Amino acid sequence: MANGDRRTGGAAGTVDAVRVHAFEYPTDGPDGVEQDGTLEWDSTTVVLVEIDGGGHTGIGYTYGDVSVAALAESKVAPALLGADPLAPPAAWHHVFGRIRNAGRPGVGAMAVSAADIALWDLKAKLLDLPMFQVLPAFHDRVPVYGSGGFTNYPLPRLADQLTGWAQQGIPRVKLKTSRDPSADPARLTAVRQAVGPDTELFTDANGALSRKEALYWSRRFADEWDVRWFEEPVTSDDPAGLRMLRDHGPGRLEIAAGEYGYVLRDFAALLEAGAVDCLQADVTRCGGLTGLLQVAGAAAAAHVDLSAHCAPAVSAHAFCAVQRLRHLEYFHDHVRIERMLFDGTLSPRGGELCPDPGRPGLGLRVKWADAEAHRVHGPERA
Repeated sequence: MANGDRRTGGAAGTVDAVRVHAFEYPTDGPDGVEQDGTLEWDSTTVVLVEIDGGGHTGIGYTYGDVSVAALAESKVAPALLGADPLAPPAAWHHVFGRIRNAGRPGVGAMAVSAADIALWDLKAKLLDLPMFQVLPAFHDRVPVYGSGGFTNYPLPRLADQLTGWAQQGIPRVKLKTSRDPSADPARLTAVRQAVGPDTELFTDANGALSRKEALYWSRRFADEWDVRWFEEPVTSDDPAGLRMLRDHGPGRLEIAAGEYGYVLRDFAALLEAGAVDCLQADVTRCGGLTGLLQVAGAAAAAHVDLSAHCAPAVSAHAFCAVQRLRHLEYFHDHVRIERMLFDGTLSPRGGELCPDPGRPGLGLRVKWADAEAHRVHGPERA
């Protein structure tokens, strides 16, 4: 494959058609909104890509603004036509080259991620295998942690949500913090009392704190509530600040970041700085499965574990291919939306998601009739 050209032809034929859709779902938070340490939102948009080839259709998706769908339609879809569906990395390389001037990180990477996932799903269906078995799998299941605990939840709802995951056998749960640090002690106390001493407690500030504030709270989180995971205490754009917290914070409190990595260099920067105890990656942002495999290799080379950020319907398959797998974020919003959008989603068993070896590809089927009420982009489907 000289000069990065795509393979064409082959026993499976070529990519015949690409369709792009977007669906917007309102939140179920108090007064119709949800909050974390730095952001408030009232809806979540799913961008869905369909790719046809060899008599089958692959699907992939990402979470982002509807502009992701526009870019996928204008730049990514035309670049995929004629690609070999059995060679997703070749198509990935070609498409990333085509969006160079449109912008690769951010919206560009998310559009490519959705398409790459769809192409891998198509490949798996052509081979009549579940996706995790088509990937270079190290695992056949992925541990999860329950995630939600938004900063605007009343204490009873906060405690009930996290307790619900613990009662399902999920041994670790996470809440959002640091929007109003003065409110966090009561929130953490309510959660710790509700889930008991044996459930691991995680926190996520979404980059809301300064370095000194984060150091102060990291010590309180660990000492008073036995918090074991502090995600983005400072912005992930500050690897030196994250490293400072690793060096000077409580030893039992792990620092995590990486969900906003889009290209391999984003993850390399965190690893080279020694910024994290556990790296995170979002397969729907970091270039899809092809990009994730590169990130997984970088993490393994640095002897750092990798945790899946959200999107459980695809991450449960994708992260079986991660050698240094830690766990997967079983995120309230995405669990809820994926159950509305797809048939075939997974539920935790014993604190793990186990892909079904009897269902080809991702094992998902779009509920088109239900999805149409939420459509904000793309052609209507019957």
